[in-house]
Amino acid sequence: MLRLKFTSLVFAIFVFSSISGQSNKKIVDKSITKESVTQHVKQLASDDWLGRDTPSPGLDSAAAYVARNFSKWGVEPLPSLNGYYQVVRMKASEPSLSGHFAIRDSVFNLENQMLQLTDGAVSLNAPVVFVDYGTREDFDAADVNGKIVIARSGSKGASTVRNIFVAGREKATLAAEKGALALVELYNSPQTKWKILQFYIRNRQVSLDFKSGDEDDDDPNIQRFWLEDMDNSRLAYLKDYMGSAALVVNGGGETKFNSQNVVGFVQGTDAVLRNEIVIFSAHYDHVGTGKPNDQGDTIYNGTRDNAIGTMTVLEAARTIAANPLKRSSLFILFTGEEKGLLGSEWYVNHPEMPLNEVVFCFNSDNAGYNDVTKATVVGLNRTTAGPIITKAAAVYNLTTLDDPVPDQNLFDRSDQVNFARKGVPAIMYSMGLTSFDEEINKYYHQSADNPDSVDYDYLFKFTKAYVLAAREIGDAPARPVWIEGDKYFEAGENLYNKTP
Repeated sequence: MLRLKFTSLVFAIFVFSSISGQSNKKIVDKSITKESVTQHVKQLASDDWLGRDTPSPGLDSAAAYVARNFSKWGVEPLPSLNGYYQVVRMKASEPSLSGHFAIRDSVFNLENQMLQLTDGAVSLNAPVVFVDYGTREDFDAADVNGKIVIARSGSKGASTVRNIFVAGREKATLAAEKGALALVELYNSPQTKWKILQFYIRNRQVSLDFKSGDEDDDDPNIQRFWLEDMDNSRLAYLKDYMGSAALVVNGGGETKFNSQNVVGFVQGTDAVLRNEIVIFSAHYDHVGTGKPNDQGDTIYNGTRDNAIGTMTVLEAARTIAANPLKRSSLFILFTGEEKGLLGSEWYVNHPEMPLNEVVFCFNSDNAGYNDVTKATVVGLNRTTAGPIITKAAAVYNLTTLDDPVPDQNLFDRSDQVNFARKGVPAIMYSMGLTSFDEEINKYYHQSADNPDSVDYDYLFKFTKAYVLAAREIGDAPARPVWIEGDKYFEAGENLYNKTP
């Protein structure tokens, strides 16, 4: 008798799934048209919006476009927000124009041998002191008050770039507490070439401003620099020096501004399942303008990355608003992804709805495509939503492919990772990418990535597969969970107050 009941339950779930799939397919086929797919992409990636850099008027226009459509379709704003915008506080650091570090009989200039990690002009002439790796014991043993501190970078036995950043912040905090004027670290990590660091650090940097204008910044109040020392020759040259040095920087500075995540909500229809939220997300920013191509085009339209991802979420929002799911749906278009996943980082630290009510993040992001028979789903086999997504793709004659280039660490390079780190099951839905080949590189972050360069017949199928999967996840009897043993499984257990 018990076996009969179990068999009946499995059969009932199978019948429910089949009926639900048929019903949702009818909704998708009726509501999504090739014309609507094309119109959204061409508007979001138009030259008028100049590549949607963060910040820029073009990005603001794209946000307004999303908000207008949410309002038109009946996607609701959250009561906690002023309309559809979640304000994201950011700051832009402008690189210093010139500078130098004059010590002993050498002058190291900011253009080549040094990098400034903080902002603003500097004019110091002060004694120097060497503190080895700059541990607390090293600082306790040295008199650094009123001096320029020189230290090895990183920590003893560890010199990755990440370690150097983290350890450097700790050293700066200790130096500031003991009255030092500046910290100069001797950079020697083989992990990242100096020229690459120069490219990133000497360009305008955008980051989150977690402090309001009325609060003090929690960064150490001290100027920080790296001095290139790949062969450790400068360590030998400077560690025993007991005299003074001049540290001068001209220009540079920091400006603060607000950007916005665009957020909309559709409540679920089931009295129980409506308490579970599925997030449908994409980033709507790109990289703005850049080096002209042979035709003089300077606009990096960001059609593939990520007007198309934004379009898929808009199409999901439109169909779900007209035909709500059993679970509640939260639509988030993130700002600042290209600056370091900033919009999603802000959201998970300032969630408008409790994260433990969010059961899945279905993020849509792209680098490009080179196989129109596939949808690449990074993280496909990491959650129980994988089979649902694969089945939805098959309905439209697409096969799913998990991460084809694991060495590129794609999962951690888009917005879903910020939710995964909190424990929310998440994946990245992308166009058919099988490798980073010439076809991908031709368009990825290039001016060639304009709206007329894509296959809209393929996008039509790709979009319908995303929306069908979205609907099936929102209606499924069981919510998605991490596969046991996954990197984020334990975080998920902690988030949802379960024991392994």
